[in-house]
Amino acid sequence: MKILITGGTGLIGRAFIQRFEHDYTILTRRPESAARQMGDQHRYIARLSGLDNLNEFDAVINLAGEPIAEKRWTRAQKNRIERSRWQTTDDLVKLFQASTTPPKVFISGSAVGYYGRQEEGTVTERDYIAHDEFSHQLCKIWEDKAQQVSDTTRVCLLRTGIVIAPKGGALERMVPPFKFGLGGPIGAGQQMMSWVHLEDMLGIINHLLNDESCSGAFNATAPNPVSNEAFSHTLADVLNRPCIFRVPGFVMRLAFGEMADLLLTGQAAIPERIQECGYQFRFAELKPALENIFPR
Repeated sequence: MKILITGGTGLIGRAFIQRFEHDYTILTRRPESAARQMGDQHRYIARLSGLDNLNEFDAVINLAGEPIAEKRWTRAQKNRIERSRWQTTDDLVKLFQASTTPPKVFISGSAVGYYGRQEEGTVTERDYIAHDEFSHQLCKIWEDKAQQVSDTTRVCLLRTGIVIAPKGGALERMVPPFKFGLGGPIGAGQQMMSWVHLEDMLGIINHLLNDESCSGAFNATAPNPVSNEAFSHTLADVLNRPCIFRVPGFVMRLAFGEMADLLLTGQAAIPERIQECGYQFRFAELKPALENIFPR
């Protein structure tokens, strides 16, 4: 396929490009640097304004966005987070609308933050009551923008959980304290974590790319979410390290402000719809997923 991909130099985008052979056009702020890292077999563009339409593409994968959990949520940082997702999606929608033969599929990013904080019960793409807070508002507007082209193009929305991978992502920041024997749960530890192994994340995107029966929102999460307490103890066990410390919630809020809510609250998002579409998870349970990343 001829695929336009935004966020192609990030954790998921880069891994997808390396795994699946297609004709890629990659939107990146630093085309020359990206070409050195990823190879000159791809086409790199610095801005979407260089395109008149999307007639040449079979698919668009939209993964662009400022990292949401790396900095305190000041008003300026919230604006950057919103703008990085909404503006790129708006620009893509305009190109879709300018196309006489638009791409057949538009896979656009979102996150399980769409549901906002939830209790310990599970949520699916059909069965939920969203908590109206920043993460929900961010993802809802992001999804609504992408859905504007659903009359002419098959739209799939990726409500992604915590992606665990050998390098990069949330796990890279979580592991060092555990390796030093200082790891442990955050806050009460009962907040649910919807996680997904990078291999399944790539598999879900590839499945949506090729299965023409799939459209709408999909939880890109493993079928078995766990509490932060269970995640912490499992990670410590796989690393053969103790899990005796706990980070108090008030310390997280002092350090990160409102952004700490992402770490102190959670949701148990079940990937009901992608399983109905026939996708079979390689890593459905947390311990084998972590053992794959940290083989003994």
